[in-house]
Amino acid sequence: MRIENGTRIGTTAGKPGASRSSGSAFASALEGESSAPARAATTMAANPLYDLTSLMALQAFEDPKERRRRSVKRGLDLIDVLEGVQMDLLVGRVGQDRLELLASMLAGKAPSGDQRLDALVDDIELRVRVELAKFGRYPD
Repeated sequence: MRIENGTRIGTTAGKPGASRSSGSAFASALEGESSAPARAATTMAANPLYDLTSLMALQAFEDPKERRRRSVKRGLDLIDVLEGVQMDLLVGRVGQDRLELLASMLAGKAPSGDQRLDALVDDIELRVRVELAKFGRYPD
């Protein structure tokens, strides 16, 4: 394509001075922007900061149902690993990795708030300690 005259393609229609006046308005708006960082700083300072202790309190809040669910899951996980030890005994050899897993699982106890559930999980933990003692591993 050949361009023969100096006109640009895609210029806006209208008065030729209209674009210049809007350009000068834009330039004058840019010159007035020197006070913008000060306005932004005052706007940011006006936002409330949340108290760290209130955020920590929200994180520490724990639903009783969630504690109960975790205790049930922990008890079931302990029983699953004990069943694995039982299967290993039937084969004739108990893996050391399974015993290590049992010992490490005893460390993560947290009360659920339900006395019956806590007593049941304590009984399961006692059985885990007995099985570990049979293999010469005495957990704390």
